[in-house]
Amino acid sequence: MTKIKKIGFIGLGVMGQAIAANLQVDGYDLTVFNRTASKADDLVENGANYAPTPRQVAEVSDLVITMVGYPTDVEEVYFDAENGIFSGISAGKIVVDMTTSTPTLAKKIAEKSAELGVLTLDAPVSGGDIGAKNRTLTVMAGGDKLAFEQVSEIFSKIAKKAQYFGAAGSGQHVKMANQIGIAGTMTALSELLVYAKAAGLELDAVIDTLSAGGANTWSLVNYGPRILKADYSPGFFVKHFIKDLKIALDESAKMSLELPATQLALDLYEKVANQGYHDAGTQALIRLWWTE
Repeated sequence: MTKIKKIGFIGLGVMGQAIAANLQVDGYDLTVFNRTASKADDLVENGANYAPTPRQVAEVSDLVITMVGYPTDVEEVYFDAENGIFSGISAGKIVVDMTTSTPTLAKKIAEKSAELGVLTLDAPVSGGDIGAKNRTLTVMAGGDKLAFEQVSEIFSKIAKKAQYFGAAGSGQHVKMANQIGIAGTMTALSELLVYAKAAGLELDAVIDTLSAGGANTWSLVNYGPRILKADYSPGFFVKHFIKDLKIALDESAKMSLELPATQLALDLYEKVANQGYHDAGTQALIRLWWTE
C-alpha cells in the first residue's frame, strides 16, 4: 500500500479551510484550489502550493479531496473537459468527495474513476465548523473499499469516526439520513428556546439542564449558546442545508417515502432564507420567532 504524501484539497469554505489547515499541520504536502483564490492565502503562507485549476491539483497529488458547495460545483470540478480533475488525474490515485451531494453523482464519479484506474470515495462529513477545527468530524463513506483502507489514516487525523458503508453513493445516503436527523434537532432547539423564553425561564440554565437529560442533542449544546449570543455566523450555511434537505426529499421520493417532518423543516428554512438569512448559520432558524 503506497503511503499518501501529497494531498490536493479543492474547496476552502468554512469546513474545508479547517480540514486543510489540520492536514497541513500534520505535515502533508498540500496543493489547494478555490474559486476565490484569496481564501487560500493563509494556507499558502504556511507552505501550501496553490494550483490555478482542479486539473493541476490532480496532476501533482496522490489524493484529491473535494469539498465544494453544490452538486453542480462537484460536477464542474470533476468533469470540466479542460480544467477538471478527470482531465489531469492518472491511474493509481485516489479522489474523495466530501461535499454533501447526490448519490447519483457519486456513482457517476465512481464510474469515470474506474475507467481511468482511479479509486474513489463519496465521503461526506458531519460536525460543522467546530468538528472540522477540532478534528472531531464523522465521515460516512461509500465507494472503493481499497480507497477507504488507504485513506483511513488520514480520516483518523480529521475525524473521531469514519465508517465505510458499501458501494458508491452509500456515503451520500448516510449523510441524507444524518441531515434528516439534524433537521429535527434544529427545529426542536428553536421551539424549545421559544417556549422557554415565553415562560420567563433563564435560557442559559435551560440549555445547561436539558443538555444533561433526554433532550440533549449536538445542536442544543453547540448552537444553543450561539443563539443566546445572537451569533448567527455559519458553522453550516442555511443555503447549504436547504440544498441537503431537497436532496434528502428527492431521494425519499425515489424510494416512495413521505417524510412530512423533513418537508416542514425545509419549508421553515426556505422561509428564513427568504428573510435574508441564506448565508447565515442554521441556528438562524430562531429568527422566525425572535426578530430582535
